[in-house]
Amino acid sequence: MKRFLCYFLLGAMVYPLLEILFRGYSHWTMALAGGLGAYALAQVARTLPELPLRWRGWIGAACLTLIELAAGCICNLWLGMAVWDYSHLPCNLWGQICLPFTLLWFLLSLPALALFARWQG
Repeated sequence: MKRFLCYFLLGAMVYPLLEILFRGYSHWTMALAGGLGAYALAQVARTLPELPLRWRGWIGAACLTLIELAAGCICNLWLGMAVWDYSHLPCNLWGQICLPFTLLWFLLSLPALALFARWQG
């Protein structure tokens, strides 16, 4: 539980900060998504250390995209919070996830996975 909390808090702080730096604002729900995402990446780093980093990066990107889809379906579609809308971006699903952001998650996963692998070992 302690390990989960450490990764969760790290992601809950870093992800909204990245959004603020690049987008100018964030939403409190992104702290929750960031915390879950960091924990998911830590689990990928812990359970798949033998895989090359690029493959762990794709798995991490898939995890982050699924977390984003779940958050989007709950916050945007179900609760109507309108936190984001990717419907104008290519290869989007219901405006909640899209291929360009999955590629971004891949790039962001790589340093996180490398760092988490060092913390594990």
